[in-house]
Amino acid sequence: MNVKQQGHTYFIHADDYSALNSESFDPNYWREQNAIVNEKKGRATAYFVKLSHSTIAVLRHYWRGGLIGKILSDQYLFIGLEKTRVYQEFSLLCALHSQGLAVPQPIAAQVKRSGLIYRGDILTKAIANAESLCERMQKQRISDSSWEAIATTIAKFHKAGVYHADLNINNILFSTNNCIYLIDFDRGELRTPALQWQKENMARLKRSFYKEAHRQETFYFSETNWQTLEQYYEDEMKKAVV
Repeated sequence: MNVKQQGHTYFIHADDYSALNSESFDPNYWREQNAIVNEKKGRATAYFVKLSHSTIAVLRHYWRGGLIGKILSDQYLFIGLEKTRVYQEFSLLCALHSQGLAVPQPIAAQVKRSGLIYRGDILTKAIANAESLCERMQKQRISDSSWEAIATTIAKFHKAGVYHADLNINNILFSTNNCIYLIDFDRGELRTPALQWQKENMARLKRSFYKEAHRQETFYFSETNWQTLEQYYEDEMKKAVV
């Protein structure tokens, strides 16, 4: 449902979170409540906040990347609510979660508009004790069964027509029981399944392996690992959609 108040638009996925308001998207608010339990820094900091006794959420602000990000920072041109990156990502997450695909559960999001400019934030349920593929590869070799699980998960998304705009090894997570999740669907979308964009997605993923291999002091990866992942992916893509 949508809740509008004082020029802000809130998207709430479940009635359980109807009490959330503008403060809920401010890291300083959670810091004052002593409710930030972790922070992960990247291009943008993700804050892990304790929403309730049983719920840890990930709070992420929308920041621009690249050269334009150095100028406009977190400002986006408002040309309609449904055109905002916030609305598009939140709506996509809701759809994917309802289909049973392995994504974080969406909680709420905010579009904060000022004239022709908007800023945005999103809250999703944290995956318990999650570890990214990148983090794991800095500590140990990945088993064949894990490569198969990663490949099968990606193939399920692709067969469902899910385009991930930034498919890389930081956006592939292992949960506590080694289930695989994909995160960060900013600029993602549903498309007609097609070999061209699926191949481009996989090529982007491959580049991220080699990028981190050159960046990290210890990184357990080889070309054979990629071939294994690719083969499992191709095998899964050949199976009929159930």
